[in-house]
Amino acid sequence: MKFAVNVSTIFTEASFLARFAKAKRHGFSHVECQFPYAAAPEAIADELEQLELSLVLINLPAGDWEKGERGLAVFPDRHDEFRRSLEEGVRYALALGAPRLHCMAGIVPNDVPRERAKETYMRRLDEAAAELAVHGLTLMIEPINPFDMPGYFLTDIDEAAAIIRELGRSNVKLQYDVYHMARLGRDVTSTFAAYAPLIAHVQFADAPGRHEPGTGELPYREIFSFLQECGYNGAIGLEYIPSGESSESFSWYDEYRSGTKGGDR
Repeated sequence: MKFAVNVSTIFTEASFLARFAKAKRHGFSHVECQFPYAAAPEAIADELEQLELSLVLINLPAGDWEKGERGLAVFPDRHDEFRRSLEEGVRYALALGAPRLHCMAGIVPNDVPRERAKETYMRRLDEAAAELAVHGLTLMIEPINPFDMPGYFLTDIDEAAAIIRELGRSNVKLQYDVYHMARLGRDVTSTFAAYAPLIAHVQFADAPGRHEPGTGELPYREIFSFLQECGYNGAIGLEYIPSGESSESFSWYDEYRSGTKGGDR
């Protein structure tokens, strides 16, 4: 299986650009990140090229993160900001060779009825999907548990799947985060199987705690084997928060690999 280290949550003791070399040094050939926008795309692209790394996923800009914003897509009165974030995300994705962009929905404002937020979200997704399709890019949506992100619009994978089907855009897919599914109380394997045709990317962190595999209650070996049996051949994004030093958080991988036929970072 291919594993992609998330350089937004791992190696955070180093500067952003330095994290790519650390990922390579630990044997990874795939990476993902949440928000690359603090660095120039040319600088990131140079790191990726020199280190022979593939960037599998980025997020669209999600508003003012420090102020608690978690996406712009549900705000009826912020279309111009959303449009700028879309253009910026596409610019980075094309420069970095990232084929997938995750559009975070946002925290629903108290004065916006949920139905109106959903209508807005659907319009924004449709607009983004149309723009990404021009460039052969895939738009991702991800249910996020409300314990870690209170007030977030999209928390239900059933609703996420219904939205994708209603949109009818072939380049809108599910981002399946095992940690969030576990925190939502869903059976990880049966839920994946139910929506496998819509899933284009998988992420993993153990639960509870959101640390590396083996630190929580999830049977990660069985989950990875199940994904293989289901024919999933994409990368598994390691979007976990190391329980200690980042460099010491990969011992699970060596143990996992020794019990399988091998793996590809």
